Order: sequence, then structure tokens, then C-alpha cells
Amino acid sequence: MRAAVVTEFGSPAHVEERPIPQPGPGQVLVRLETCGLCHTDIHAMHGDWPVKPSLPLVPGHEGVGIIEQLGDGVTNRTIGQRVAMPWLGHACGECRFCIDGRENLCEQQYNNGYAVDGGFGEYMLADSRFATPVPDGVTALDAAPLTCAGVTTYAAIKNARVTPGETVVIFGVGGLGHLAVQYARLVGAKVIAVDVTDEKLELASELGADHVVNARNVDPIEQIRSLGGADVAVVLAVAPTVFDQAFTSLNRGGRLVLVSLPAGGELTVPIFDTVLKGISIIGSIVGTRQDLAEVFALHAAGRTRVVTETRELQQVNSSVDEVLAGTVPARLVFQYHTADVVPFSASALAAR
Repeated sequence: MRAAVVTEFGSPAHVEERPIPQPGPGQVLVRLETCGLCHTDIHAMHGDWPVKPSLPLVPGHEGVGIIEQLGDGVTNRTIGQRVAMPWLGHACGECRFCIDGRENLCEQQYNNGYAVDGGFGEYMLADSRFATPVPDGVTALDAAPLTCAGVTTYAAIKNARVTPGETVVIFGVGGLGHLAVQYARLVGAKVIAVDVTDEKLELASELGADHVVNARNVDPIEQIRSLGGADVAVVLAVAPTVFDQAFTSLNRGGRLVLVSLPAGGELTVPIFDTVLKGISIIGSIVGTRQDLAEVFALHAAGRTRVVTETRELQQVNSSVDEVLAGTVPARLVFQYHTADVVPFSASALAAR
């Protein structure tokens, strides 16, 4: 199997041949069809965060593919089933966070493409419990970004407890932001999209944003204030100035939702304004298996649109450069030669 392997932080990944792994107890072997490129993968490849992955590493946590083998004891998945392997690769299932529905906060979790090899390869292993079924009608191409960008922004809107009629400002329109705009619209919010690229703002308008703000050309705080201010500000960009802009644009009782994880990032907020205005600061980390199932169901029902461009695995390093340069309209997805990107049908498979 081909896989993109990182052997040194900050150095280019190498596409090399590796043996196809064999599933252990409780695992499934998945033949990958697609895998999205997330900014988190780039942080992993560069070793940007305090807890660094072990090397060598195969990144990738938006993997989608078909189960080819079952490990001992697996009864909850079947060969031929299409599944997605998200960031949350495993949680203990027994701690208070797992029990009360917050498994994404489990302290015993491990993450695909970070603690274990991920989806930048033609095959990967997955904990069968966390290999989430992809419903009929959702292509592997669309499912890949939904597996992280989708579930992350969906959970952020849920965690913000947005109510119909509130104004939600999305800072950063890209792989995550173009989906955040749609989820905010689905709960009845007025949406303002902020970015520094006209093309991305045009996309936000196409996807339902009520207003767009180019922060390169105007003061975004003044512009948002002139539109009535923000009840919720969701930060998906990593530029340090964005966090202050998001906080300052909030109305009384507003919620600042932090999603992006800039390398070495720190947040400084004025305590006086935070207390007197009743501002809430919320950290939102990906989502649960249930969140992802809901994301897939919404997409299967035709409620969301995923914007992608495909790349070959051999282009992994140039693809990283594209993301860092901000030239990607939404999400880049590696498509493997074994990919079947037409809508998957379990019934058709059973009939073969």
C-alpha cells in the first residue's frame, strides 16, 4: 500500500510503499477511498503543538473507505460497509465524559492521524466502534470533509446554543467555514462571514451568508457593529488579530466559540468587559460519534453542500503548501485510485 509518511517534523512527507496492516481484536481494516487534508494534519506534520505525535506518522483524520477485514470480536460492522474514521479514533467508554455524552473530552482518547496512523494511505486500521457508518447517498468525496470539518463546525454551532434570529459571525471561510455558514443557517441564524479573500466570501454568499466582510479592506469590527453586532462569533481562522476582532464584535450576552488551534496561540480578554457584558468563552473540540451521524444524515437529506477539490496522494506536500497559502477555496481531498465516489449502496453490494 502507498502511504504518505512523516519522519521528521517540518520536513516534507514521503510517499512510500508499506505492508497492508492486519486488524487486531476490535479493529477493522479499511480500504481508503478518500481522505481530506485538514489544517490539523499540517500541525501534526510540523509538530506545532505541545503534545507531539510519535514519528514516523501517517497523518489524516478524514478517511473514508470500505471495510475489507474484521478483527476478532467485531460484530458491529460488516465487510463491504463504508465507514469514516474521524479525529476521535478511540475513547474509553467508561469515564464520566464518555458516559454523559462528551466522549470527545475523554482523557484516554487517541486520535487518528496523530497518536495512530491515519488516512494518508490506501489502507488504515480503525477501532470498529469509532468507524462511523456513512449512509447511502453520501459519496466518499463528500463524506471526507464532513468527517472533521463538518462535525467540528456542527458541534461548534450546537455548543454555542444558537437560537433562531440570532446573528452568528463566522471568522474564516474555508474547509470548515463554508460548512459552518450552512449549519448556522439551518438553525435559523442570520450569518455574517468574514475572510480576506473575495472568492471565499463569494462562496459564503452562495451558501447562504446574509452578509460578507472582507477584513483586508474594511475594519471587520466596525462592519459587524453596523450590522447589529454578533451574538455568536465562531473563530475558524488562526491569525492572532482575528480572536480580538471576534471578541470585540460581540453583543452583550454574546458567545465566543474557539475552534482553531494556532501554534503557540494564547488568548487575552478584558475581564471587565467579559463580566459586565456577560460574555461566554467556549472551547469546542471536534464532536462525538452522534454528532457525526447527524452531520451525515443532514447531508444525505440534501441540507448541506460540500465544496472540494481532489488531489493525488503524491501531491501531499504541494497540497499542504496550497492550504498554508490560503489559495484553496474549501477542502482538498486525496482520492485514491481504488475510490468509488458515486453514492454507495449497501443494497447494491448485497446483490452482487
